[in-house]
Amino acid sequence: MKNNRTRAIVLRRTNYGEADRVIQFLTPTGKISAIARGSRREKSKLAGAIELFGVSDIVLADGKGELKTLTSAVLVHFYNHIMEDYDRMQFAYQAIKLVSNASEMLPEPEWYDILSETLMGLDALSIRLDVIETWFYLHHAALLGHEISLQRDINDEKILADKKYRYDVGEQGLRQSKNGEITADHIKLLRLIATKPIKIIAQIGGVSDIAPDCLMLARQHAAI
Repeated sequence: MKNNRTRAIVLRRTNYGEADRVIQFLTPTGKISAIARGSRREKSKLAGAIELFGVSDIVLADGKGELKTLTSAVLVHFYNHIMEDYDRMQFAYQAIKLVSNASEMLPEPEWYDILSETLMGLDALSIRLDVIETWFYLHHAALLGHEISLQRDINDEKILADKKYRYDVGEQGLRQSKNGEITADHIKLLRLIATKPIKIIAQIGGVSDIAPDCLMLARQHAAI
């Protein structure tokens, strides 16, 4: 029986039988389902390492069919601060659900990176939630093949610093508008969010007035 070791994030846990759980993991190579035998027992060595909002080092044994057997699990990092803030916890659940669904349609290894980066950001309570959400939605959309253009508008004209824009839902891009709410400052922040890690973006100050608008745009683009 072949054993495979990998890092993993729990996507879903389902009770099975009297003491087992079927766990759906997201790994750097894709989604994997495994049975964790006896993990619901009080003294189970597996129980503490298969929690939501955690990254674990797991060992899986091949079984019959696609369902593997979890033989070992060690918790590498638990993002416990997420549970201290209701809004962050709810968004963490939503991010896990969206990544789980998206990785089913498009099994790309980058989903693991997106989810782990999002959980890391949510665990840092000093980082604005709307910035984290915007980061997630833009990267989620980009990996699905719907990356927003922040260099050119829907008419293929270069986006200019002295012009205002609004998000065109039908065209899925920016349209120049005299009454638009998207300014050069919004564009600068969106470009950073689309290309930099969350910790880098968190160091940028003075975004309280524009971050909510950026989140609204990101939600529209991701169709959330």
